[in-house]
Amino acid sequence: MTNTTEWISRSVSRLRSVAPAPDKAPKATKAVTDKHATDGTAKAPAPRSTHERLQATLRRGSESLSPRALRRLLADLQEVVAPQVSELEGGRRAQAVAAWYSQAELEERRDMWLLLCEQFAPDATRFQSARQRYEAAAGTADEGQAEISLRRALVSPRTRLMQRFAVFPEGMRFLVDLRAELLPQLKSDKRLVALDADLEHLFSTWFDVAFLELRRLSWDSPASLIEKLIKYEAVHDIRSWADLKNRLDSDRRCYGFFHPRLPNEPLIFVEVALVDRISSSITPLLDEAAAPADLGKATTAIFYSISNTQPGLRGVSFGDSLIKHVVETLTVEFPRLRTFATLSPIPGFRAWLGKNAGAMLQRLDDKRRAELGRAVGAELPDAAHLLAATDKALELDARSPVRQMLLECAAYYLGRALHDGKPVDAVARFHLGNGARVERLNWAGDPSAKGVKQSYGLMVNYLYDLKRIDKHRGLLAQGKVPMSGDIDSLCRG
Repeated sequence: MTNTTEWISRSVSRLRSVAPAPDKAPKATKAVTDKHATDGTAKAPAPRSTHERLQATLRRGSESLSPRALRRLLADLQEVVAPQVSELEGGRRAQAVAAWYSQAELEERRDMWLLLCEQFAPDATRFQSARQRYEAAAGTADEGQAEISLRRALVSPRTRLMQRFAVFPEGMRFLVDLRAELLPQLKSDKRLVALDADLEHLFSTWFDVAFLELRRLSWDSPASLIEKLIKYEAVHDIRSWADLKNRLDSDRRCYGFFHPRLPNEPLIFVEVALVDRISSSITPLLDEAAAPADLGKATTAIFYSISNTQPGLRGVSFGDSLIKHVVETLTVEFPRLRTFATLSPIPGFRAWLGKNAGAMLQRLDDKRRAELGRAVGAELPDAAHLLAATDKALELDARSPVRQMLLECAAYYLGRALHDGKPVDAVARFHLGNGARVERLNWAGDPSAKGVKQSYGLMVNYLYDLKRIDKHRGLLAQGKVPMSGDIDSLCRG
């Protein structure tokens, strides 16, 4: 009996990846641990794949589900996608798995993600064979059939499994929420990227604009829907019910895209102000005490807030189609509208300038550098001087060299700061990618604490010139940001 107990104890110790507490560790184990701590050569063991864990008898270290529980979960997932099971029965079984998932801890959910990635991947042998047949059939009458076989070989069991989850009533909600939880984990665990890629591909099809409905949200909409505007507003926080009512007043419009499987959940919504000119500041648009504008004189639609509501649909683009649909809807209701523009934040500007102030200073000629030096109190101003002088940017007068420098840096940031041919600023990337152009910079456009923190209070108008959208996209494809003029003229605007 004693020998049996000792054998079990030794076996468990070998299987565990986490060392016992120092005061309970065997001397030999503690000596090895101390040696590794001294020479710095200790390495955490590589995580076991689900293939290895399914063959094991005990969990190791930080693994959540035991091998037995992991095998049971795998069997449940396999039953969902079993070939002999109908779509409806598969959906019912998927719903049971989803019920387990809703009660599971994060690490248990991660184990399910890993199973989906590693146990439901495409058959590599089948794919290789199909590819060889396709290459051999090139230029022959069999090429089309070989292509079909190759496409089918690329469809993973994981894709079919996700389709079964979409069958039951709450299945689409389940999958969107699953991906929202998965996305933050991708950076630390590359094993999960295949599952993310499959979900993004499926969502791009399921949430195509052809399946979406554009609906206007108004003060008369159901309270549960209006509350979601408050919850999801991502650009200018809604401070109160009075603030919300102002945004839904007679001179405003709010539209959202809805999917039939998520009927009371806007996927994205846009807030629009109907005015007589391009707006340069968000303050009057959010002024709850301001009288509604005269719709008879409205010639301009200002898109001042666009908010995505579903993190799990990241990478699925709605914005372009939403703006087009809203423009079409508005022109029918208000034929006098001629100008469609945004009043947008520049969320990445202040952080970018913090890293690039020195490079921007190098662009100045001697005269401009001397003027700036006198303004900041340094004969040879450096990045630290410039950044310190911008701490109270809203107090700078119109003739301040520091203010002019900030405007020029913002114009450069929007028009020249590119990564892989695309603007580094997320909002600029969105609107310019949809065919807009940079129209005008607005000093103190957003004097709120958030606006100052993001961009020293600067805002920008992107203009949607409906006749030149394709041209602007073409320019951006060439790595050229479409602007109303050069950087100098943009600053003067």
